[in-house]
Parts: sequence; structure tokens; C-alpha cells
Amino acid sequence: MQLIGMLDSPYVRRTAICLKLLGLPYEHRSLSVFRTFDEFATINPVVKAPTLVTDDGTVLMDSTLILQYLETLVDPGQRLVPVDPAEHLRALRLTGLALAACEKSVQLVYERELRPSEKRHTPWTDRVRNQVKAAFQALDVELAQKPVLATPDGIGQHGVSIAVAWRFHQLMLPEVDFGADFPEVASFSAQAEALPAFRETPPI
Repeated sequence: MQLIGMLDSPYVRRTAICLKLLGLPYEHRSLSVFRTFDEFATINPVVKAPTLVTDDGTVLMDSTLILQYLETLVDPGQRLVPVDPAEHLRALRLTGLALAACEKSVQLVYERELRPSEKRHTPWTDRVRNQVKAAFQALDVELAQKPVLATPDGIGQHGVSIAVAWRFHQLMLPEVDFGADFPEVASFSAQAEALPAFRETPPI
């Protein structure tokens, strides 16, 4: 399998880390949707990261759909999504919050990097910042109530997504610093980043 995309994308990074936790071999091709657009387009004309090229040549995109496929390639005991209905529901909630934080953080990065300053709309960016904050606030409450284990066997897709979302925000949006506001998320993410699968998959 080939994973296409840059690890500075939280979506690419969460996929790469999950591949390692699942024990699935893959080749990483670090192509940018900006700098190497044309080369990326020869693999996936939609130019969406991450893109996964399966062993039979099928091209998949969207990190959530890719991870759904990867779960089918391993034994049930190796999977990163809980089987128990209540645990599965909670994992979905945590994943949704983490992906919302990712999405809104990415919007802020694009607003800063791609939109001319004279065309930025402050009410819009304030709204998006509040959405990011709300997602991390909800995650902080959830982790305080019931921690996620930052271990290879306990972290799950939801834990990977939380840690990756937090690291992305801290690296890419230091001017929107939530570090002191959400100690549970910060502590969990620091523990997760110490795991081999995370250390071997840096976001820069």
C-alpha cells in the first residue's frame, strides 16, 4: 500500500500512525497538494490528502474512510475501534470532536496563509476560533471524566485523532494558544506523542 500526503496534515498523520499501530506495512509518498499538485494528480486527480493506493491499485481518499478499510485487514483483536456498543459510541464522539478541531484549525491556517489580509473577515475567524475552542473544551471534559489510555493497545483511533489534532493546532496556530485551558487534552497528547508510532511519524 501507498499513503500519499504530507505529515503536516493532521489527516495524513492520523492515518499513518494508525497504519503503524495496526501493524500494516506501507510506503509513504510525501507529496504536497500545493507544491507537487501535478504529481499528486497523476495518482488521484481529486488531489485530496490523504490518498491511499491499495495493493490492488484502488485509490481511496478521506482519512475516515481509509481507516474503515484498514480495520478490515487485521484480526478483530488488533482493531483500533471498540466492539462494545457503548465504548464504540464514545469513541465515535471523541473522534468527531477531534476531527472538528482539526477541520476548524485547518480553516484558520488556510485563512492566515492563503487569504490576503485585506480580505479576511474577522467575525468569521472569531467564529472558527470559538468552534475550535469548543471542540477542545468538550474533549477536556470527556478525558477528565474517563481517560483514554495513551498506550499502543489502549489509544484507539479516537485517541490518535485527539493527540494529532492537538499537536497540529499547537504547531500551526501558536497565536491561538489553548495550552493552559485544556490540561487533560495537553497531558494526554504529550503521553501519546511519546509512543513509538507517534515519534516515528513527526508532523514536520
